[in-house]
Amino acid sequence: QNAGGSLKAHLYPSPIAPQCGTNRAMSFPSAPNSGHKTRERRPPRPLDKERLNELALSYLARFATSAAKLDAYLRRKLRERGWEGESEPPVSAIVERCVGAGYVDDAAYARSKAGSLRRRGYGERRVDQTLNAAGIASDLREDVRGTVTEERAAALALAKKRRLGPFGPPPADRQAREKQIAVLLRAGHRMDIARQVLMADTIARLEAWAEEEE
Repeated sequence: QNAGGSLKAHLYPSPIAPQCGTNRAMSFPSAPNSGHKTRERRPPRPLDKERLNELALSYLARFATSAAKLDAYLRRKLRERGWEGESEPPVSAIVERCVGAGYVDDAAYARSKAGSLRRRGYGERRVDQTLNAAGIASDLREDVRGTVTEERAAALALAKKRRLGPFGPPPADRQAREKQIAVLLRAGHRMDIARQVLMADTIARLEAWAEEEE
């Protein structure tokens, strides 16, 4: 039995020293300071035509965008990384090729973006400003302008989210009422719509107003 125990101890030695339970037993000598500095990250390689095209496709795979936003993205990357191609960077040609292939569609982007903003409670003024900043042409912005029902539905969505009008306690005074109006105006809603939201005395009446068609 003793011999067996000795063999087992030889084959499977305990990793813990006999002084287990003490701090000294569990401590390890600190590694000597090697003096090596942390390796610095190498700057990304300058762009050429192939890498610029890959950047465009990668961006389009991740984001729905407009032609102007894609153009601005590629030019920003050129400023950050530089250019090592033999000729001028073909940014416009890449954007045009993506538009021609259907990867970029300003009309579809405008419809999707406008609908998303309205569902989040933004009014037509903010919708138009956002699309304009994305480089969407005025005729396309006009095509996606919201109907009266869509405008009212957007105001209703914001009122629910921010507890305005009948969705929250009545304004204590004129100043509190003006603050609620300011919330709607900053979100891009017209003054008449903002006032209508605050005039509604019940949620049911506000919802009925939102569904009315003129």
